[in-house]
Amino acid sequence: MQTTVERRQPGEVRDAVIATMRAHPDGAAMRDIVADVRRRVGTDVADSSVRSYLRLNTPGLFRRLDRGQYQWAEFRERNGTQSGPNGLRSAVLDCATIIHGDCMEWLREREPATIHAVVTDPPYGLVEYSEKEQSKLRAGKGGVWRIPPSFDGAQRSPLPRFTVLSPSDRADLAQFFTTWAALLAPVLVPGSNVVVATNPLLSYIVSGALADAGLERRGEIVRLVTTMRGGDRPKGAHEEFAEVSVMPRSMWEPWLVFRKPLEGRVQDNLRKWSTGGFRRPSAKHPFGDVIRSAPTRKEERAIAPHPSLKPQEFLRQVVRGVLPLADGVVLDPFCGAGSTLAAANAVGYNSIGIEKDAEYFNTAVRAVPQLSAYARRPSGPS
Repeated sequence: MQTTVERRQPGEVRDAVIATMRAHPDGAAMRDIVADVRRRVGTDVADSSVRSYLRLNTPGLFRRLDRGQYQWAEFRERNGTQSGPNGLRSAVLDCATIIHGDCMEWLREREPATIHAVVTDPPYGLVEYSEKEQSKLRAGKGGVWRIPPSFDGAQRSPLPRFTVLSPSDRADLAQFFTTWAALLAPVLVPGSNVVVATNPLLSYIVSGALADAGLERRGEIVRLVTTMRGGDRPKGAHEEFAEVSVMPRSMWEPWLVFRKPLEGRVQDNLRKWSTGGFRRPSAKHPFGDVIRSAPTRKEERAIAPHPSLKPQEFLRQVVRGVLPLADGVVLDPFCGAGSTLAAANAVGYNSIGIEKDAEYFNTAVRAVPQLSAYARRPSGPS
């Protein structure tokens, strides 16, 4: 006879594990950690839930001393930053953990099958996001970033130069995503959704890399949004060819959807891993692949200044959908100013973000709590 276990509040087991490890600064055996967690939150806590959280956050929050032996490694206070023995700066922000580091190195150190979903907007301008070009951008000089013209007195933000990548740039991008996808695949549990923001010009590069890593393509999520990209007349001949657009005006943004192959049927995978599908918005409505959106509002950009910041209204729908049973951990390996982590906090999911750039990491530490609490106020278009 199957019994029904009451679903816990997001982060309840996590908080109990952290409290337990803080109470044992010299370390503790797994059996003792599990017993202490059960004393704190209930005897029905599964061993696997505690083991998964410890494994997921080692190295990071915890240090593995020996087989089945763990020690508190980093955080001394909630919502603060701390440097751990591995040299990585990290912070706990409600249900989110953000780590300052290279996601490639982080993925190499992860134990297999510890991530349940990925939602990310990776860098497509590898040159633009280099330390040199970021310094130029922050100094207001633009660097290699493409700055669109002003219209009606409105100042536009710098954008990555998607339309002028050379064959060499594309080859570098392909190698980058091939390496990333190969490192990502092993850390995913079967049935994990991988949702990746891209653009119509370069989506084939990312799609090929994810497929080569053994992930299954499951379609695309269309973000219906009109941007400043495309639709222009020929440069230097706009009057001569007034009725010509060089390329279509961008009115949508593709988000690739991939999945790690299932173990057995969808129902089997859901029972074992809590993954294998998308969470429905309601019992009557399926999760859809078209989401109406708008450019990120200026209030959000003021909280989290980042060239590629996506709006919370859109991200919360995507993030909520990727965990079909609202159980597991969402990873953003290129978390920027932390918008995905904020969306995960807002819907009550545990999440991990990795950010290589020190300034964006610091921005995320400040911004995630504010974005998590951000609610769009009724108003006209920004």
